[in-house]
Amino acid sequence: MASTSVVLDKQHSTADIGAPNQNRFALISLTSLFFMWGFITCLNDILIPHLKAIFDLTYTQSMLVQFCFFGAYFLVSLPAGHLVKKVGYQKGIVAGLVVAALGCLMFYPAASMHSYPMFLSALFVLASGITILQVSANPYVTLLGPTESASSRLTMTQAFNSLGTTVAPYLGGLFILNEAVHSMATEPSADSVKVPYLILTAALLILAAIFAWLKLPHIASAETKADEVVSGSAWQYRHLVLGALGIFVYVGAEVSIGSFLINFFGEANIAGLEEMQAAKYLTYYWGGAMVGRFIGAAVMQKIDAGKTLAFNAFFAVILVTVAMLTSGSLAMWAILLVGLCNSIMFPTIFSLALNSLGKHTSQGAGILCLAIVGGAIVPLLQGVLADIVGVQLSFILPVLCYIYIVSYGLIGSKPTAVILKEQA
Repeated sequence: MASTSVVLDKQHSTADIGAPNQNRFALISLTSLFFMWGFITCLNDILIPHLKAIFDLTYTQSMLVQFCFFGAYFLVSLPAGHLVKKVGYQKGIVAGLVVAALGCLMFYPAASMHSYPMFLSALFVLASGITILQVSANPYVTLLGPTESASSRLTMTQAFNSLGTTVAPYLGGLFILNEAVHSMATEPSADSVKVPYLILTAALLILAAIFAWLKLPHIASAETKADEVVSGSAWQYRHLVLGALGIFVYVGAEVSIGSFLINFFGEANIAGLEEMQAAKYLTYYWGGAMVGRFIGAAVMQKIDAGKTLAFNAFFAVILVTVAMLTSGSLAMWAILLVGLCNSIMFPTIFSLALNSLGKHTSQGAGILCLAIVGGAIVPLLQGVLADIVGVQLSFILPVLCYIYIVSYGLIGSKPTAVILKEQA
């Protein structure tokens, strides 16, 4: 991988990339975004059992939360990629924050109207904003420095995304599920989501104002000017297409597991926990991903990113299989440890897939974010399976996803020689 990037690095001038100190400041600023969208995304794991109880939903119906949220990635990613090409990464970030704030604000009328379709609409708008953030921030991080350390750099910023997903279950359980228990004593109500999402609205708008004011380095090498014609397409890169499938199955597996954990821990043969108690254990799942990303950022400075990815996916296969075939504490902690394996997967797949794309980086990022729709499809399919065979056996779907990721890390992530000659 290092040898292939040398040819393509000639396309990037040092003037485009910016001074090291300026890049460092930009990376520090971007960590707040990764934290925020991790926090918001993980709150879905709290919303699912909460809305399932309030609206008396089946597993399949409750998974429409993830379907609408991650379905936005499918519909918005490519337009977001075009937007970033026109306005640049920084303005794209501001636009994403404003749209996400609007989505959070919509939770208030959804709760007041006691309408599940309105909740799903709010989630779609919220996810549309986060999609624009993903398309803007992820490739921006990979370009703020040498290609060789892109995986390590993106993994480090994604660690702060995991910090958001780690604290979200505890706070969500405290302010949403705990309040819901009191309101359910009288009649079903979704009012417990109003204050948390109003706070998120304010936080997102404040971040939008800050990023509109900040002076971040402009990276022209990955953005296309209006009068500039770029030949070819990102779709011609085999490792990008296979990486997009990798993002699809990874996000699908991670979201599926997180979405079913509270219900899984509530099973009599696993732990028999109440929703509020089970929500606290989600912190271990997402906390494992956070710890793993800090470790992975250091490890991938020395070890090939593809091999590290395959190693983690292989152990995820083992752990999910153990959770499926056993019971009690063993099954419970096996599934929680999958979070540690998940840690480096998204940023590693993302950066490996964008490797050597040059001027097609923005389009490639849009394609990869398009593939995040796996978070809509796989949980819904697992919901159908759970209604048929039960929650525990439905985890066979994430197992199949992780098997593919093993193959991508070992084989599919390598850029082809033909493409490199064309670029050179």
